[in-house]
Formats: sequence, structure tokens, C-alpha cells
Amino acid sequence: MVEVRQARYFIAVAEELNFSRAADRLKMSQPPLSQAILQLERQLGTTLLNRSSRSVQLTEAGRLFLEQCRLLVGASERAHE
Repeated sequence: MVEVRQARYFIAVAEELNFSRAADRLKMSQPPLSQAILQLERQLGTTLLNRSSRSVQLTEAGRLFLEQCRLLVGASERAHE
């Protein structure tokens, strides 16, 4: 099961398409964020992001997962309110 924290991490990386900027946005360092995304991909059994030394791009699975993450985080925020 995906945790809200994991969904927030993935959303930041997917929107920024850059691990360093996403880490800054989340107020954390980049290595733990990278590890969290790798762990999430292992947990789901699929690649969510194509990474190269110059870019990060969403895979098709990543695009679909992003939509679901936004729903999860939105539901969590509404429940908190």
C-alpha cells in the first residue's frame, strides 16, 4: 500500500522532473528522496521515471500513478480538514 508521504514525494519529483528541485521543495536532501522513489518503484514493481544524467521523464506508468497520487493526497488533505 502506498503511503501519503510516498505520494507527496512522487508528486514533487514528477512535477519538477528534477530530484534536486523536488528535494528543495520538500525541504529534504536529495539522496533520501532518490532512495524513497527507488523503494516505491520496487514496491510497485514498475519503473515510474526514466532517469538519465541530464533529465527525468515520467513513464506511462508514472503518468497514471501521478494522477492517483494527486487523488490520494487530496483525499488526505480533505480528511485532515
